[in-house]
Amino acid sequence: MLPSRAEYERFIYSITKAFPIVEKSTLHFFSTSAAAGMLKGTIWFRNGLRLKVVEVIDFAVREILDYSYTVYKGQHKITWYDPQPHPEDQNLAETFPHHKHVLPNIRKNRKPSADINFDDLNLPTLIEEIGSLSSLSFSQNL
Repeated sequence: MLPSRAEYERFIYSITKAFPIVEKSTLHFFSTSAAAGMLKGTIWFRNGLRLKVVEVIDFAVREILDYSYTVYKGQHKITWYDPQPHPEDQNLAETFPHHKHVLPNIRKNRKPSADINFDDLNLPTLIEEIGSLSSLSFSQNL
């Protein structure tokens, strides 16, 4: 279950301390109502990659309503995660609507994303996954 708003904000503003693979974070939570808000910002990793984050959250129901997570190497987009439904793609059915776009042919090359969802924190999973990647492994696909 998604944590309370106070717990969520504590987590967001302590990411650089909680994850040694994170070099810097500009994540900022903006209130949009008494029970909802939006998270925006970027996380820079020691491996040279960066993660641009957008989450829209309703704390009354403890649910992420929408998200976009995009990973960059320099100016190149190397993967992104989104919940845009693709019901025509049966390969994504097991994690519908959650999936990620990967190289090569990043727009059309979609993979299931089992660890991303609407009712729990996604950032710890993303941080661990991105932090374990080598930015050099993407050079041939850019």
